[in-house]
Amino acid sequence: MAERKWIDQSQPQTLQSAVLFCYLNAALAVLYLVAFGAAPSLVLVLMAAAGFGIANERRLAYHAGVVLAVLYLVGQLAALVFLHSFGVLLNVAFAAILVALLLHPMSRHYQRIWFH
Repeated sequence: MAERKWIDQSQPQTLQSAVLFCYLNAALAVLYLVAFGAAPSLVLVLMAAAGFGIANERRLAYHAGVVLAVLYLVGQLAALVFLHSFGVLLNVAFAAILVALLLHPMSRHYQRIWFH
């Protein structure tokens, strides 16, 4: 039986950081649920699952993570258009960083070679 990992230290720093961002986004969504009673976004919950799959070198999880990160970025950009707040601007920045980490050439090259 293969050992499952939450974070794979052998992956490039870009992928490790992307996995941490996926987990952080999901954790903040759950915290927001507890604090304000708002339902967490399905995209953020699925992003945590994609992060776990990326940590365990699953190609499908990497592609799902990219799609979910782009969807999250588009959603945050739409929120920025309507809300014009500093908090939403920070969300846009962190969503863009996540997309950049996942699409970084080092991340793409590593997943192309090593992911199953």
